[in-house]
Amino acid sequence: VQLQASGGGLVQAGGSLRLSCATSGLTFSRYTMAWFRQAPGKEREFVAAIRWTSSTHYVDSVKGRFTISRDSAKNTVYLQMNNLKPEDTAVYYCAADSGVILSTVKVPSQYDYWGQGTLVTVSS
Repeated sequence: VQLQASGGGLVQAGGSLRLSCATSGLTFSRYTMAWFRQAPGKEREFVAAIRWTSSTHYVDSVKGRFTISRDSAKNTVYLQMNNLKPEDTAVYYCAADSGVILSTVKVPSQYDYWGQGTLVTVSS
């Protein structure tokens, strides 16, 4: 199983980025896909998830600004990030798991597969 995250970069506050996570080696339609982020000196934090049912979940701080989506034809999950803020600066990781239940969708240890991370830097 491989997850390849891309799309990070440097953007000014208020700008937008779209992250992509291309997957291979898994039955994509059966997996919950998620994005986490980790800022320097901080623990890895849940950002958003989309379950195999297509239900979506977000951390409160990104609701209304970020949108997670999936394309089963491309085995890819996306994170559209709008109105970015300096506090969104972090390395963003995609993750996948087939056994995540609703109550644990925000827990990093529940995910078996991880991408390598892509850096998002938001300048003020």
